[in-house]
Amino acid sequence: MLQLEGIRIVSLAEQYPGPYATLLMADLGADVILVERPGVGDPARQFPAFHAALNRNKRSVALDLKADGDKQRFCDLVASADILLEGFRPGTMQRLGLGFEAMAAINPRLIYASISGFGQTGPYRDRPAHDISYQAIAGFLHQQAATRSTRLPGDIAIGDLSSGMFAALGVLAALLARTRTGKGAYIDVSMTDGLVSWMSVMVGPVMNGEPLADIAAEPAYGLFECQDGKMLSLSIAHEDWFWRPLCALIGMDDVADLKRPQRTQREIELVARIGKAISAAPRAQWAERLDAAGIPWGPVNAIDEVAADPHFRERGLFSDVVEADGRRRRYVAQPLIIDGQHPGPRRGVPALGEHTEEVLSALSRRPTPSN
Repeated sequence: MLQLEGIRIVSLAEQYPGPYATLLMADLGADVILVERPGVGDPARQFPAFHAALNRNKRSVALDLKADGDKQRFCDLVASADILLEGFRPGTMQRLGLGFEAMAAINPRLIYASISGFGQTGPYRDRPAHDISYQAIAGFLHQQAATRSTRLPGDIAIGDLSSGMFAALGVLAALLARTRTGKGAYIDVSMTDGLVSWMSVMVGPVMNGEPLADIAAEPAYGLFECQDGKMLSLSIAHEDWFWRPLCALIGMDDVADLKRPQRTQREIELVARIGKAISAAPRAQWAERLDAAGIPWGPVNAIDEVAADPHFRERGLFSDVVEADGRRRRYVAQPLIIDGQHPGPRRGVPALGEHTEEVLSALSRRPTPSN
């Protein structure tokens, strides 16, 4: 039995944060029902590969929540659910008559989670934004602030993904509490709050007038180009016991006994020396040498190299699923390994409204929501 088998999640959350949260829980066995707008669906469907990566293992129901009949069908569906997840702007669900209080009246055991950019309260709650703005206000771009650089952050939507994980964590905690209290809960997930939480080791010291742990000042904590043009990362964060064998390996014995404060004072010089040494051999040779010396490192992989990496393949991180049309599609598997197994994926991506009749016709036969 999968860990969340028997748990039903009704999701109105679109695009990235909510779909990622429900992806994690669907892989663990939850019955995730996407409620999508007829004829349109999740806006992410206009990017089929992006949408597919987030929505395997789920079912799709098409309902117009502004139409009385479909609104009642939605309420009937919520009455059968354990969890309702939504990602609209604050106040939208209340205007539709589908806020927490209204849904809790239908299903007192319901766990209702709202994901929004800035949360349900506060002066920014109604501000529109996307991930770069969440990162900016949460301090993720503090280096750009300090240097007045307009360099953009990476391609990964950190605010979206972190809020999806916080939503999943909050929902699972509320499910556990419900086994003791019998009551549902309301969970307010702010993308920006989550990012500030991830900045705790920097924001906390600043609030208390304490110095930051500047790991990046280590000369051997960075990216270096090899002879063949490929790159590798060295990740000696503060450890003298890694610095000494690195120096022995690359011919820098004269600085092998430097302690961290001395190394950071000579950062520019030492980075240049390390870079020159690394550039003298191709990455494959460095892989063998660095592994043999027990030095922390990693290749700087392109995306196609990630998909081909033998370590990830050995761990079963990529999985094939046969779609409804008979085509085979490869997915990144659920990263958790539980009792030696990846819990998902088990099936592919639903077409818009594919399960409307299946889900709605079965409501009258649905047992009481799980404990």
